[in-house]
Amino acid sequence: MKVAANDFTRQWEDLRDDALAAVDRVGRSGWLVLGEEVEAFERELAAWWGVSHAVGVASGLDALEIALRSAGIEAGDRVLTTPLTAFATTLAVLRTGAQPVWCDIEESGGLDLSRAEEVLREDPGIRALLPVHLYGHPLDPEGLERLAREHGVVVIEDCAQAAGAEREGRPTAKAGIAAGLSLYPTKNLGAMGDGGVVLTDEESLAAKARMLRDYGQRGRYEHAELGLNSRLDELHAAILRSAMLPRLDDWLSRRREIAARYSRGLAGSGLRPVEAGGGRSAHHLFPVEVIRGEPSEVAAGIRERGVGVGRHYPFLCPDQAAAKGAGSVSGPLAIAKRVSERELSLPIHPYLTDEEVGFVIDACLEAAP
Repeated sequence: MKVAANDFTRQWEDLRDDALAAVDRVGRSGWLVLGEEVEAFERELAAWWGVSHAVGVASGLDALEIALRSAGIEAGDRVLTTPLTAFATTLAVLRTGAQPVWCDIEESGGLDLSRAEEVLREDPGIRALLPVHLYGHPLDPEGLERLAREHGVVVIEDCAQAAGAEREGRPTAKAGIAAGLSLYPTKNLGAMGDGGVVLTDEESLAAKARMLRDYGQRGRYEHAELGLNSRLDELHAAILRSAMLPRLDDWLSRRREIAARYSRGLAGSGLRPVEAGGGRSAHHLFPVEVIRGEPSEVAAGIRERGVGVGRHYPFLCPDQAAAKGAGSVSGPLAIAKRVSERELSLPIHPYLTDEEVGFVIDACLEAAP
């Protein structure tokens, strides 16, 4: 048996008829960009998430950049964020011309809000906070709101991995002024290609985001700002609303079942699950920390047994060559460094069978008893 990190062929077998019907619907409409399918998907996703506005864009990276710019972040501003995440988080800050300030994380993988508060006290010039609900683990919404209120910062949530996560009875994307969502195929709600969404309850921010995604136009051929060409197309939107979004709740339920079984099966082993600090995770990833043995050797042992194990994320953002000299690090990044060096990601997607989940657990126990 072999178990891959993702299996899009099984997904296609499940949703093929709905997806093909959506493609046919778009083809027959004759309208391919920013039409009724995008508008309908935006309404339906906003209703599912519990926000007032969803603005479809071309990628999760663009969603974060557009959210930051729509919230008034510009060149020279400083943005407090996490060092342990996909580089897109830092890149979004850099593309606005702002400067990232990185501080350490907590054991669940998300930004340490206590440490973030210290940094905000030390540097009152920081204008925004860009936390990531990493792995699908939700951060404390009341803690984020308190930082915004007491320190006068704009909070933009990176929800790339957090579709379906909630804490204190609240979904992610509700603590800040806006959030960015990725629709990359591996995500909990993934398109058949790339895409992203800006989520917000602020009508004016949503209007600004719609303008920025379409060349900065406020009217046809009337360009008010330097915008982007970042439009979610009709095909993606049609497939998302017809084939993906209706299945999302079931997909999330299955992810949680798999995560719970992994946690039970690996208890006491050399792999310690990186659990959420509170609330209900969306389990976009199932990260484990290697606590006995050399991580590269343990990973090789799991792969030799037929399991596709990954790494998220082996290089911290401030250590990337593309970020050299572009921001600042506030304090030691001890936890982030440790997790980056010792984390492995086990396969977790809705189409894993119970037999495959058991196979993954057995492979892990053999490689890291």
